[in-house]
Amino acid sequence: MEPRSQLRPNKFEAGEIRDVVVRDLKNFRDSRGWLAELFRQDELSQEFYPTMAYISSTHPGVTRGPHEHVDQADLFCFMGPSHFKLRLWDNRQDSETFNQVMTVVAGEDNPKSVVVPAGVVHAYQNVGDVPGIVINCPNRLYMGEGKQQPIDEIRHEDDPQTIYRMDT
Repeated sequence: MEPRSQLRPNKFEAGEIRDVVVRDLKNFRDSRGWLAELFRQDELSQEFYPTMAYISSTHPGVTRGPHEHVDQADLFCFMGPSHFKLRLWDNRQDSETFNQVMTVVAGEDNPKSVVVPAGVVHAYQNVGDVPGIVINCPNRLYMGEGKQQPIDEIRHEDDPQTIYRMDT
């Protein structure tokens, strides 16, 4: 899929983004360790119900993204170890928050889950000193049933001129 960067100005306005849901994740601790609920159907709109889950490790200083999905929403869980800066850009032209950018810092000291709807460009960077773990529970299967469909991803990170930057 082609990047839509040419449709966008080079400046974003900071603010909340429609349909992005940020929730605190609570650790329930006891003598065995801790437990955290990552999602509950009674706290999540049905359109965002997960269909799969995966876990990744990201080295300190490494950024994943920016990219966006046409149909898929992501449900990221940042629990630690380490800390992440998540940057979101609303690329949905029909959204009242189109052209807004939002930053969330989450991880070990500030555990969060974040729903990222389709059409919102997103990237995260490990800003800590140790490898960090991220869990994602997207609402679509990667490459569809049996991995037989095209990948639903517009990879802005492949564009050296991308306007979606972590450092601005």
